Amino acid sequence: MAKWLYQIGKWSFRSKKTVIIGAICLLVLALAGGVSLGSAFSGGLSIPGTKSEKAMQVMGEAFGDQTGGGGTIRLIFKAPENQTLQSDTVKQIIQATEQEVKKDPEVASVQSVYEAKTIGKNEIGYSTVTYKEAAGDVTQKSIDHVLQTIETPNAKGLQTELGGTVTITKVEAGGPAEAVGIVAAFVILLITFGSFIAAGLPILTAVISLAIGIMLIFLGSHYMETPSFSLSLAGMLGLAVGIDYGLFIISRYRQNLQQGMEREEAAGLANATAGSAVVFAGLTVIIALSGLTVTGIPFLGSMGIAAALTVFLAVIFTLFCIPAFLGCSKKLFVPKNPARNNSSPYASQQPQAPESNWWGRFVTKNPVPILLAAVLLLGAVSLPALHMHTGLPDNGSKSADTTERRGYDLLAEGFGPGFNGPLVVIAKAEPSAGDKKAAITEAVKGLSGLANIAAVTPAQMNKAGDTAILTVLPKTGPQDTMTATLVKTIRQQAESVLEQEHVELMVTGSTAVNIDMSDKLNRALPEFAGLIVGLAFILLAIVFRSLLIPIKAVLGYLLTLTATLGFVVFVVQDGHLIDFFGIPEPAPVLNFLPVLVAGILFGLAMDYEVFLVSGMREKYVHERHAKKAVLFGMKTSGTIVLAAGLIMVSVFASFIFGDDTMVKSMGLALAFGIVFDAFIVRLTIVPAVMTLLGKSAWYFPKWLDRILPKLDIEGESFQKKAEHADELPLTLKQMEHE
Repeated sequence: MAKWLYQIGKWSFRSKKTVIIGAICLLVLALAGGVSLGSAFSGGLSIPGTKSEKAMQVMGEAFGDQTGGGGTIRLIFKAPENQTLQSDTVKQIIQATEQEVKKDPEVASVQSVYEAKTIGKNEIGYSTVTYKEAAGDVTQKSIDHVLQTIETPNAKGLQTELGGTVTITKVEAGGPAEAVGIVAAFVILLITFGSFIAAGLPILTAVISLAIGIMLIFLGSHYMETPSFSLSLAGMLGLAVGIDYGLFIISRYRQNLQQGMEREEAAGLANATAGSAVVFAGLTVIIALSGLTVTGIPFLGSMGIAAALTVFLAVIFTLFCIPAFLGCSKKLFVPKNPARNNSSPYASQQPQAPESNWWGRFVTKNPVPILLAAVLLLGAVSLPALHMHTGLPDNGSKSADTTERRGYDLLAEGFGPGFNGPLVVIAKAEPSAGDKKAAITEAVKGLSGLANIAAVTPAQMNKAGDTAILTVLPKTGPQDTMTATLVKTIRQQAESVLEQEHVELMVTGSTAVNIDMSDKLNRALPEFAGLIVGLAFILLAIVFRSLLIPIKAVLGYLLTLTATLGFVVFVVQDGHLIDFFGIPEPAPVLNFLPVLVAGILFGLAMDYEVFLVSGMREKYVHERHAKKAVLFGMKTSGTIVLAAGLIMVSVFASFIFGDDTMVKSMGLALAFGIVFDAFIVRLTIVPAVMTLLGKSAWYFPKWLDRILPKLDIEGESFQKKAEHADELPLTLKQMEHE
C-alpha cells in the first residue's frame, strides 16, 4: 500500500492542475445534483421489533384510518388575565384563528376547542389541526401559514402556541457552528505550521470533500431513510477528520523537507508514510461507523453510513489533493540550508535537538503518580454514568424561545404533566375469549387502579368488536422514570390478563415508543462495545506486533467511553453547567448517543493511538531502547496529536452552542470525548504505561508473528529501503518501476 500511496503522492504533485480541476468538477457536479434534487430526510425515529411497534401494527390492522394517519398541530390557547376562553372576545379570536388555519388546502380537519371541549385548568385549551399528509410530509408552506396565523391572536393579547406531531422549528444544516469550528481549526493550524498557506490547505481540502459528501447524503436520502440530524453528525466528523488527516500529511512533508529531500520526493514519501496511517485511521473510523448497522436499528445504521461516507471522502481527497496543493506552494517549508541526505528523523547528525518535548520528559520521569492521577480523574468523571437515564428529547427539552416549548408548558399547566406523554393501550381479544367486548371491559378494568395514573379514557371498540383502544394519562411527564415504570407495570400485568381473560394488552404511543427505543439501545451498547473492543485488539496486535499495547489501548478506550458518558450525564441529565452550555433544562441523555459515541470514539481513539505509538515503534525498531522510543514518539507525534486533538475539540465544541438539542448532545459528547482520549489517555496514560512496561511492551510471540498478516501502516518497510539507499531520490524512482 505504501508504494501505491507514494506513486499517488508524486503523481498528484506533478499533475496538480489535473487533480485540482478534477476536484472542482466533482464539487460542481455534486452541488448541481444535490441542489436540484434537494433532500428527503425523515423526521421520525423507529426501531422495528419492539413491543410498541407491534402494538402500532395491531392498531393499524384493527382500526385502519379510524385513528387518523395525518400529522397534527395543536393550537394551544391561554386566556388573558381576568378573562376566560368562553369570553365573547376571546371566543371570536379563537374561532377566527381556526377558520384561517382551515383555509390551507392541505388541512383535513380542524377540531375546535369548543366542539371537543378541550379546556383544562387555568383557562388553557387547545384545538387540533389534522393534515392530509403524515407529520413528516407536512410542507413548510403549511407550517408557515400556521405561524403567520397565530401572530394575530398573540398581538391581541391571547397567548397562542403550537404543539402536536408536526415539527415546527426545524434545524438548518450548516451555518455558524461549522464556521466557528473552521476558524478555530485555522488558528490552531497557523500556530502549528507558522504559515497561512499551510494552515489553509487542510481546511480547503476538508471543506471540498465535506461539501461533496453532504450533497451525496442529500441524494442518498431519496433512497434510504435518513434522519435529518445525521447531516450534522456527518458534518462534524467529515470536517474534523478531513482537517486532521491533512495536518498529518503536511507535517510529514515538512519533516521530509527539513531532512533535505526535494519537494516532489518529500510529498511522495509523506503520502507513503503518513498517508498509510491516514488510510488505516480512516478505515478504522469507517468500520466503526458502518458497524452501527449491526445494531439492527435502521436510523442509527443510516446515520453511521452517512458519516462514514464523509470520512471516506476526506481520506480520498486528502491523499490526492494535499500533494497537489503542495505542488502549487513552491516556497512552503523549504529550508534555507537543507541537510542533504539526512533522511532519518532520528539520525545521529542532530545531537543538539532535545530528546523529547517537556511533557514527554515530565511523564517518563514520573510515570506512576501521573498514571494514578489520570486514571483516578477519569474514574471520578465516569461515576455519573452509573445512574444514566436515556430518552428522546421532546418539546419540553427545547428552548423557551420556541413556540413548541411554550405550548408544552401550557399543556402541562392546564392538563397535567402526563398529558404531554399519553400512553395508548390496545386491548385485543383472542378467538377463545367468548364475549369479546365483555372480556375487553374486564381486562382494562384494573388499569385505573395502577399507581401513577391520572386518568383513563373509555375504551373505543373497532368495527369487528375484537379490539379496543384507550388512552392512559400518567401523573408524570414523558421523560420521568416513573412513566417508564408505569409502562413496564402495565406490560407485566398484561401477562396475567392474557391468561385469565384471553385479552392481550399492548402499550404504544410516542412515549412508549421512546421507552422501548431506549431499552433496546441500552441493551445494544455492551454488545456493540464488545465487538469494537475485540476488533481494536486484533487490529492493533497486527499493526504493532505486540500483546500489551492492544490491551493498554483497549483499556484506555474504555476509560474514554465511560468518562465521556459520565460527563454527559453530569451536564445534560444532572443539570450541572447547563447555563454555560446553553442547555434549556436537565433532560435524559439522548438514547442513541451512547452507542453512537462508542463507535465514533473508537475510530478516533485508534487514530491517535496509531499516530502516537507508531512513532515510538519506529524508534524502538532501530535502537531497541524502550524509554528513548517513548520520548521520540512524544516529540515527533505528540505535538501533532495535540494539534489534531485541539482541532477535533474545536469543531465538535462549536456544535454545542447550536439550537438543536440532539446536535448539542452529540457535540458535547464528542468534544469532551476527544479531550479525555487525546489529552489524558493518549498523551498522558499511554507514555506513562509504555515507560513502566519498558521492552515488555513490544513482546510478541514468534509463532503469532508468523501467522498474522503484516500491516505496514507507517510505510516502515518502504522507508527502510529509502534509508539504506546511497541516493534517496534515485532509489525511490527505481521502486516506482518495480
